[in-house]
Amino acid sequence: MSKNVSRNTLGFWSLVWLLGLAGQLCWNMENQWFNTFVYAKIAKDPTIISWMLAISATATTISTFLFGCVSDRKGNRKSLVAIGYILWGVFTILFGTTQFLKHKSGDEAALIGVAFAVIAADAIMSFFGSMGNDIGFNAWINDHMNEKNSGSLGAALAVQPVIGTIAGTVLGGFLVGSDDNYMRLFVVIGLLVIALGLISLFGMKDSVSLRPSKKGSFANQFISIFNLKEYLQHRELVFVNLMLAVYFISFNVYFSHLGNFMIYYLGFTAEMMGLIEGVGLLLAMFTTIPAIKLIRDDRSSLLILVAILLNSVGLFIIGLFVSPSNVNPSTIWNPHLLAGVLFVGIGYILFLQTITVWSKRLYPEDARGQFEGIRIIFYVLIPMVVAPLISNPIIKTSGEFVDEYGFTEYLPTNTLFLAGVFILLMTLIPLVLANREHINAAE
Repeated sequence: MSKNVSRNTLGFWSLVWLLGLAGQLCWNMENQWFNTFVYAKIAKDPTIISWMLAISATATTISTFLFGCVSDRKGNRKSLVAIGYILWGVFTILFGTTQFLKHKSGDEAALIGVAFAVIAADAIMSFFGSMGNDIGFNAWINDHMNEKNSGSLGAALAVQPVIGTIAGTVLGGFLVGSDDNYMRLFVVIGLLVIALGLISLFGMKDSVSLRPSKKGSFANQFISIFNLKEYLQHRELVFVNLMLAVYFISFNVYFSHLGNFMIYYLGFTAEMMGLIEGVGLLLAMFTTIPAIKLIRDDRSSLLILVAILLNSVGLFIIGLFVSPSNVNPSTIWNPHLLAGVLFVGIGYILFLQTITVWSKRLYPEDARGQFEGIRIIFYVLIPMVVAPLISNPIIKTSGEFVDEYGFTEYLPTNTLFLAGVFILLMTLIPLVLANREHINAAE
């Protein structure tokens, strides 16, 4: 009996880490390398990246609501994970083929056509990625979460994006290489995700407590999630989700352009960029260990406050003290940049670890899949639509350069990080409100 329990526990945690890390590698590639891919292969124009963010976020949100409803009604997460991951990997590889669509410099009509293909391919990939990861995998995690493992699962879900960022930037930098071979990167990551989809097809088991939850017809149940009056009754969750939205608006203002900032503005290679980010984030990752106990002790508000302040310090360091004149692109030893990345990394990890557990504890038991869809509105849709409206004009205003051939390029500059600080500090408002609701609910 104990051997079976031990084997089942090992299998569960193996899938938590394998599926989680594979998904995060793929998301990291989309959030970081897709943007440098655009600058390297299409055009140095942030407008394409802005449209990619907005359209892929919309596709992600549609996917989460659609498959969240399907998942709850069927009482099945496994199928979504397996099918979603397989198709996610396939369309990741197909995205890379857009680089073979040629356009001549200065031919605006041809550039628009290529940009449209890139944006569409990214949206399709995001649709299936959300099906497999955002809904299938996250709802499966939520089904298995309890008081004993919530801190550990929260730590795992917070650390995985960091490991994904570290591995994705370092591995991605080496795979892309000095010859800008992005296709090599997309094929390797795509095949990895496909393999994990196949493994989940045969090795994953849904929670024994998971039951189909049908509330009338599919259309009625799907529409019910948009019942604003009912959603607003979950007051604590409303403010937690608002925190999520404000924080990730700030995050997407600067992080979506971080790779291009380091490569094209500061002058680092892709490999060196990955190493610098990797070192800072690797050190930051160790903060998840003491955070587990604080989350168990119901100190989530304090952790998020600390996360916001440390994140702000990191952005101030990069925004004020990092420039092409005081970095050495040939070495990893750039103290100001490393310190900035470290503080941003600590803030990001603590925030994500804490708010993931906080929000999941508040989901209605019979609608976890659909409430993951609501979470995506605040985690993905709102930030990725709003952030480009802020970052794009900043880059166009502060980062306009004319290259040696007379063509205009737009490069991310330090201004993005200072804008990110201002928005980040606004997260304190919903934090105070969420904490007040949490205290009232406990009394």
